[in-house]
Amino acid sequence: MDASRVLIVDDEPAMLENCERILGAEGYACRGLADALQFREVAAAFDPDVIITDLRMPGANGMTILAAALADDPTRPVIMMTAHATVATAVAAVREGAFDFVTKPFAGDQLVVAVDRAVRFRGLTNENRSLRTQVDRNVRGEGILGSSPGITRLLDQAARVAPTDANVLVTGESGTGKELVARFIHSNSLRHDRPFVPVDCAAMPEGLLESELFGHMKGAFTGAVQPREGLLAEAKGGTVFLDEVGEMSVSLQAKLFRVIEQRQMRRLGDSRLIDLDIRIVAATNRDLEAGVAAGTFREELYYRLNVVRFHLPALRDRSGDLAVLMNAFIAEFAMAARRRPPRIAPEAWSLLERYPWPGNVRELRNVAQRLVVLDTAGRIGPPELPESIRQPSTTSASLSDRWPLRYEDARGIAQHEFLSRYVSRMLETHGGNVSRAAIAADVSRRTYHRWLAELNGVPHPDEDVT
Repeated sequence: MDASRVLIVDDEPAMLENCERILGAEGYACRGLADALQFREVAAAFDPDVIITDLRMPGANGMTILAAALADDPTRPVIMMTAHATVATAVAAVREGAFDFVTKPFAGDQLVVAVDRAVRFRGLTNENRSLRTQVDRNVRGEGILGSSPGITRLLDQAARVAPTDANVLVTGESGTGKELVARFIHSNSLRHDRPFVPVDCAAMPEGLLESELFGHMKGAFTGAVQPREGLLAEAKGGTVFLDEVGEMSVSLQAKLFRVIEQRQMRRLGDSRLIDLDIRIVAATNRDLEAGVAAGTFREELYYRLNVVRFHLPALRDRSGDLAVLMNAFIAEFAMAARRRPPRIAPEAWSLLERYPWPGNVRELRNVAQRLVVLDTAGRIGPPELPESIRQPSTTSASLSDRWPLRYEDARGIAQHEFLSRYVSRMLETHGGNVSRAAIAADVSRRTYHRWLAELNGVPHPDEDVT
């Protein structure tokens, strides 16, 4: 992979040399520029991933550089350097679109962490753009965003399975987007021009659910004043999505199995059999294998539904997808409200990334809508976030209070908690010195910085740059 490019604009040769030395040691390809008036020409030729600019320079100040950089590429992060550390200056730069700022004199680690975060943000932005282009060009069906390995692999496999008639079982926690996967499969199938019929198996009592699925004849039961075709028949060559199929009663499971097996059904109160041509995609947040063992889910139905299985990872396990999803949701709600999308400040991103998102993508979408609706300044900082996100220590779910869990989910939470304790303890043991902590851990400084970025920790500087 090519090294990320960083353009540094500062009229002080010593500062350019120090920044190039620090970032060059971390593997970045750097270019220093002392004449701010040449910025646009140099930036066009160098095509940097990140721009670092001093705030006060002769000829063109940092705010002018910021405006030019955003005009040329609004997705390219700009980090401001200032020796005049006033709150007003920092706020003005961020409000105008700066990604972050550092105050002179700053520490080498501070600069590295700021650039690491900016590069990661740039990468996520590019991946999101690429993913959107790919989806729009090659794939029918929208709504599933992300570029994490789990989501990329799931979409690739779902696209291959979609043209077949195989029944599909989608598993995952509530709020992960199981219906979106079902719609994706339907939209990319040969049945895409036929109905997609969702059925919430958890929302209705057994008698009503049976009537909704199979339909009924007039007078079949008290209150049946009109005949009803039934949702299975309404699909007519399309796809039936059985959401939370694990909530279905055992007796109704038996009837559903016979429908799948025989591809025929009978309405309540009717003696005639109706031929069915449907595909079934089922979803559940339950462990159906455990249900089979306990006798609460019929084994024969489980194997009929579980021809192909997809597991949707929890949002906390989708590394890098948080920014993609949040930016997409904010853009969507801002467009609906005819507003400019508010910008999320780096310190707010830190809180969002630290939060475990127990409600997964559904919760994230709700938070994005809240942020857009309540926005008044065009910038979202920690005060604008819900209290549950600002105070994760009192609201976040730990391994013990979210029990019972799937093995993969429990392992992910345990690994995150271990890494958080390990990194913090190592820093504490070595007086906040990242270099010594990395040596003691037998990892590179870059790996340690990546851990800190993932955990949103704050490293203690040990190298001053003047």
